[in-house]
Amino acid sequence: MRQLVCAILLAATTALPQSHTTWRDYGGASDSAQYSGLRQIDRTNVTRLDVAWTYSTADENKYSFNPIAIDRTLYVLAKNNSIVALDAATGKEIWTWQNPEPSKLITNRGINYWESQDRSDRRLFFAADHILHALDARTGQLIATFGHNGGVNLKEGLGRDPASVKLVQSTTPGRVFEDLLILGSATNQGYGSAPGDIRAFDVRTGRLVWTFHTIPHPGEYGYNTWPKDAWKKVGGANVWGEMSLDEKRGILFAPTASAKYNFYGADRAGADLFADSLLALDARTGRRLWHFQMVHHDIWDYDDATAPKLLTVHHDGKTIDAVALVSKQGFVWAFDRVDGKPLWPIEERPVPKSDVPGENTSPTQPFPTKPPPFARQKFTVDDLNPYLTPEDHARFRDEILTARNEGIFTPPSRRGSIEMPGNNGGANWGGAAADPSHGTLVVVSKDLPCLLKLEPEEDHYIVKGFGFMIAGNGLSAITPPWTSLTAYDLNDGTIVWSIPLGEVPDLAAKGIHNTGTQYPKVGPVITAGGLIFTGTRDRRVRAFDVANGKLLWEKEVPMALEGMPAVYEIAGRQYIVFCAAAQAGLTPATQDKMHGAYIAFALP
Repeated sequence: MRQLVCAILLAATTALPQSHTTWRDYGGASDSAQYSGLRQIDRTNVTRLDVAWTYSTADENKYSFNPIAIDRTLYVLAKNNSIVALDAATGKEIWTWQNPEPSKLITNRGINYWESQDRSDRRLFFAADHILHALDARTGQLIATFGHNGGVNLKEGLGRDPASVKLVQSTTPGRVFEDLLILGSATNQGYGSAPGDIRAFDVRTGRLVWTFHTIPHPGEYGYNTWPKDAWKKVGGANVWGEMSLDEKRGILFAPTASAKYNFYGADRAGADLFADSLLALDARTGRRLWHFQMVHHDIWDYDDATAPKLLTVHHDGKTIDAVALVSKQGFVWAFDRVDGKPLWPIEERPVPKSDVPGENTSPTQPFPTKPPPFARQKFTVDDLNPYLTPEDHARFRDEILTARNEGIFTPPSRRGSIEMPGNNGGANWGGAAADPSHGTLVVVSKDLPCLLKLEPEEDHYIVKGFGFMIAGNGLSAITPPWTSLTAYDLNDGTIVWSIPLGEVPDLAAKGIHNTGTQYPKVGPVITAGGLIFTGTRDRRVRAFDVANGKLLWEKEVPMALEGMPAVYEIAGRQYIVFCAAAQAGLTPATQDKMHGAYIAFALP
């Protein structure tokens, strides 16, 4: 019956929007589907893929950049964080723009592009060291009329002294809508962070057009979910990850992070709207249309980092334009993107209470009843990694037995609390892709438990680092798989298949396979050829059958990979470009110097 329904849906599907046959924006298009409608490369010929061209990054930096393709030009990041334009069919360098000042912080996951209606004005947008820049996309020259002498200071306009703002620039690009560039921010993790305002700037002048306060000001919706005047001193609730746009309706979907400090919230009593929320905003004005908060009063650093996926599903006999968000907790949240109504019931369930002085946790948290989670949500001594040394096994066993360990949402504590999935587990930026027309969602997730042990510091508490439970050999404390690739049918909210994704080279050399790779930020891409493409930290790029997860093709490349590939077509030839410029070694002793490259694959 399931096959019959799928066949009917396939036959009834109309042609995909033009946006899915190009790769003009981060993640392919503004809807963040990470989907390509190109189908030249498919299940029958993917094994014939070979290297079409290679472009060296010419440095030893790590890159996880998602290139964009405009006409015949591919834009990448290389040469010590320079913007480089390449011929998309040959990889030949066209021009390079190098920041006159060596950048310590740059938008290094992708870049934004805008063009005027007559295409006489074409611009690239990125930020370096908190200054937003615009480049002429044809020449690589800085546009001096944008902002003040070619730049907009992102530390300004936040209602705080700019000198006190340590971090506000995200390494993830924003979204272009009409003549607006909409940006989130990456506030620092500690006390005294900047507020997570979402802002829209005029693409021609750099003028600030609208601001949405994720920590509400007096008179704004949600103000009473914080202490009085929290907007003046509390930070976070920011969008450091990825946003999506329904361009037809003019709706921006923005997933927010936790309020700061991450693991102790005595100075921000209340539910803390709009932290850990999916926001639907009018993209032209910034007006809130609807929202849903996934974590009340977050003290686990359970940021919503993955782009909301826009897709159409057949649900309860109706065709619904939906938005789906995957989370660090391992949940899939699915809503009608117009009114925010959940596709399946969401229940408020009791959760453990904090025993730390001053902390007042929420008595309940929301749990989606469907679809099922894609990540493990508990960690006990029975789940310890069998490949640990005896010393690490004993250490982790003692930590688990002495810590609070009451399942998901166990609060951080003085004696230590197990967090599973960890705050760097579940799904992260770039970690999901969708087939917009068929209701397919694929998720890359990692299982990395944490021990959240609070220690007093002045008049508050901190967790040193993020509490990752990592052994001396660099392996996670939990038994594999450490990384999984899971496929959902969001028409009925079910898991279709789930497989380990990648390997650990040291273990594979000993004959230990199907472990999943370690600590990846992997961005999958689905194509109309029935394939899922990924690259992982085991120095391999792969193609899987979207129908069943079967591995159809893999190729070893010189360096490890993070981020997502780009898929585009030039003169009738389809290309898949991976950025292979990440570190494969799990410990300093096993790490090599990086010699990264962009590698394009195509059929002969």
